[in-house]
Order: sequence, then C-alpha cells, then structure tokens
Amino acid sequence: MENKDELLTKAEKMSSQLSEWRRTLHQFPELSFQEFETADFIASVLATIDGITVEREIGFETSVIATLGKGEGPVIALRADIDALPIDEANTCNYRSKTPGVMHACGHDAHAAILLGAASILADYFRDKPLGGTVKFIFQPAEEMIDEESMSGSPYLLQAGAYDEAELAIALHMCPWLPVGAVQMHDGISMANVDVFHGTIQGTGGHGAYPELGSDPTWMLGLILQALHGIVPRKVSALEPAVISVGQIHAGTASNIIPHEVQVEGTVRSYSASTRDLLETEIRDAFALAKHLGGDYSFHYQRGEPALINDRHVNEQITKAIQKTDPSIKFTHQAFGMGGEDFAYVTQQLPGAMFFLGCSLDDGIERDLHTPHFDVDERSLPLGAAILANAAIGFFTQTGGQGEQEEQHDT
Repeated sequence: MENKDELLTKAEKMSSQLSEWRRTLHQFPELSFQEFETADFIASVLATIDGITVEREIGFETSVIATLGKGEGPVIALRADIDALPIDEANTCNYRSKTPGVMHACGHDAHAAILLGAASILADYFRDKPLGGTVKFIFQPAEEMIDEESMSGSPYLLQAGAYDEAELAIALHMCPWLPVGAVQMHDGISMANVDVFHGTIQGTGGHGAYPELGSDPTWMLGLILQALHGIVPRKVSALEPAVISVGQIHAGTASNIIPHEVQVEGTVRSYSASTRDLLETEIRDAFALAKHLGGDYSFHYQRGEPALINDRHVNEQITKAIQKTDPSIKFTHQAFGMGGEDFAYVTQQLPGAMFFLGCSLDDGIERDLHTPHFDVDERSLPLGAAILANAAIGFFTQTGGQGEQEEQHDT
C-alpha cells in the first residue's frame, strides 16, 4: 500500500510481540476480581516502555493504569478489560488455557495486548516530540461479573477517579462476526441495559400421590412462564429492542415429592430507560400471579450495567483514525446487539465510544463470543493498536496540541 500509515507500519513490526503478549494472557486467564497475575504481567510489560508511568490498585487491587504525557494539555483515556470467563476451552491450539474451567472467551486477552501495543507505539512516537496532552491507558478488571456489592470493575475505577481528568474515552471490542479489515460502529445506544431477576414461587408441596391436599408451585410455574414469555411480544413495541430469557429453574428433591417452592432466574435486556422500567414492572406482575393461584412468591430484581451510549463526536474521531490507519477498512454501521458492556458506565460520565474490530478466523468453526471455541485472527492486533494510537494523536491534533504543529509542518 502506497503511503502506508506510519503507526500501522510500527504496529506491524510489533506483530510477533503483540501475539506473544496475547498468547501469554490467553494461557493464564483469571476470573473477574482475581486478575492478580494478569495485572502483574501487564505492569511488567509497561515498565519496559520508556516514558510510561504505572499505577496499581486504583479503584480495585487488580487494576493497572499507565500514563504517558507531561501533565499538561488535554487527557484521553484508552481502556481495555482484562478478565476471563468461567468456560472450559475446547480449542487445541498450543496457547490454549492452562487453567481448567477458565478461558479468555471474549477477547480480553487481545484487548490488553492491543492496548499494550498502543502504549508502546505512542511512547515511541512522542519520545522526541513534546506531547500536547496525556494518554491514560486503563487496564480494567472485572468487566464480566459483579461482586457482592453489585459492582463490576468500571464503576470502581470511576469512583476512584481513574477517569476524572479525561475529556473522552475510547475502547474497542473484538468482533468474531467480521473479518480482519472490517469494523462495526454505531452512534447512540449500541448495547443493552443488563438486568437479572430471581423469583421464588411458593406453595405447600406434599406427597406426589395426593396433589389435591396441597398447592403445587410447579403448576404455578407453567402459567408464570407463559406470562413472562408473553411480556415482550405483547407489552413492548416491536420497534423497541427488548429480551427476557429464563436461564435457571430449580425445584424438587425426588420424583414423588411435590416441592414447596420453585426458583426461577433470568436476564433482561433493553435499550431505553422506559422499556427497562416497564420490563421490571411486568416481570414482577408475572410472579404475582402465584398469589391468585393459591401460592405466594418472593422477588428480587437487580439492575446491572446501563446501555452503552456511543458519543457521535467521539465516533467521528475514531472514524478518522481508522481511515488514516488503513483507508481500505470496511465499515458496518449498526448497533452491537443485546449484549452488555460495563464501559457503558464510563460513557455515562464523559464522552466516549466503543467500536468492534473484525477478527474472525476463516476456518469454518463457529467462534462466537462466550463460547469454548472463541479465538481471533491475530492480524487484527497490530491494526487495533495502530487505530488506538492514531485516535489519541488525532485527539491532540484537534485540541491544538503538538500533533497539530507537526502535521502542519509536514504538509
């Protein structure tokens, strides 16, 4: 390619290093709030990059935050999540997970490697040039799960001030449904509010031979499930994204004993705040049917991360960075789906956006997110690192930092 982008060239020269970092992280995955070795590894890599300062345990003990700059001018935050999932890997590659039952099945190993690459590229780029601002590289734990305080990693870092000085924040996500050389972007609401419900249907139970002597919560369950599954198609506009899924049902101890209760758990996804409120009310009403069927119920509804809202102006800056990195990159403009992302907490507090980076392997195997066969085409790694680096430079250029002076001089 003629006039190949300088930062993409630097990133491609790092391809082997990026893959090595990613594969090391992939082999030793750690669950949310347990990313101790992961954080140590990331910090050890950052310590080798001249000009980078590293802070540990900001907001949570497994966070790593690196800073590049002089403390003057605007601040941009680039974020990567670092935790893995409770999935037993089915891949047979030589870098497969060495931790039984734990796997990087959502690409967080790639996210971390890409951000390490961006840090290295930017540190080299600005080594002999005054930096008109500051880049914060935020390696965030616990994106996938919440703790007993109903908190994931992102709100912990926000509360600790990790983003206080940042004027905008950018994150990327691996995209197994697009090939390398493609990205998916969307303005506005792009991923869902994620809530969880737990309901207990209560009866008297009794002997399986004499159901008439008691109240049977498994019979009540059938009618309550019908009510739950009828909410979205009958209470929510067909034009409004909404999902209710029952994931767990637990009841009984023996075939001849009618249980005294049935426990039901599920997830609720929505885009708008009004639909989120409606779904909670309707689900609660569905469980209340137990009272009309001769039983009782208890109900708990837990709100998780909010909908991801991508700022249009930040997306414009990301688009310019992508086009500068490689003008041949293909764009898909549509929402990312009904999945959740705790980067949404960040975009509630300051302008920010996430884009999806194509990484699919052309091997005929379904490698969807959160599956035992998830894997990425590692040619996406240098591309992602160069895009993030160009986005930071473009931000400083726009805000009147040294990047603007350099660009004017070069042209």
